[in-house]
Amino acid sequence: MEYKLDTEYIQLDKLLKICRIVNSGGEAHLLVENNEVKVNGNIETRKRAKIRIGDAVEALGKKIVVK
Repeated sequence: MEYKLDTEYIQLDKLLKICRIVNSGGEAHLLVENNEVKVNGNIETRKRAKIRIGDAVEALGKKIVVK
């Protein structure tokens, strides 16, 4: 899946919600807390990490590439 970014960055929790990986910000936070989210192949522990163009986010078996 691709997400077109039209700002400098998007927060990780918001990206997961916008791309319908989760239904709420709370669910996004739980995924991050449980080390179930990777950014560029590394486990991400910051719920509001800044995701920029070129980043790849993986969660629940789905991958989002930010363009």
